[in-house]
Amino acid sequence: MTLEIVDYEDPRAVRLRGLLTNELLARYATEKEPQLSEAAREALSVPPQDFIANVLVLNAVGEPIAHGALRQLNGQWEVKRVITDPAARGTGAATVLMAELERIAARAGARRVILQTGGKQAEAEALYRKLGYQRIPTYPPYEHAIPTSICFAKHLEPMPPPSIVGLE
Repeated sequence: MTLEIVDYEDPRAVRLRGLLTNELLARYATEKEPQLSEAAREALSVPPQDFIANVLVLNAVGEPIAHGALRQLNGQWEVKRVITDPAARGTGAATVLMAELERIAARAGARRVILQTGGKQAEAEALYRKLGYQRIPTYPPYEHAIPTSICFAKHLEPMPPPSIVGLE
């Protein structure tokens, strides 16, 4: 697997985020509420310019199989838009992706990362726990807009920024 940092509008990233949206709607839609509430849509909405990094995981033949992003939220680093293509689940792509997002945040000086997931995503919860994330209280903007949110945090080891060869 290889990693690639891409622009938010990269068509491969857009496709994977579309898979995420479809999956979430399928899991959370009910007859009474077939779409996300306006408050939930607003809480989940992130302007593209707020993303600091958009990362793709590519398989051995260069096909994008996972996506995740980082943004700053109220002075904290938040992991967003994590998705592994259903056909690639169980390959370790999500673990590779999360390690890269954590590395990017740590290199930028973050002491921890936070994330929000939903109560109907047991696989995501299991992954985050396996990776050392601890459950935390639901934080804004999700606490009222999406009361079923499950939030996690992971403390990071500080990392020095990469050195530039020739300037040392």
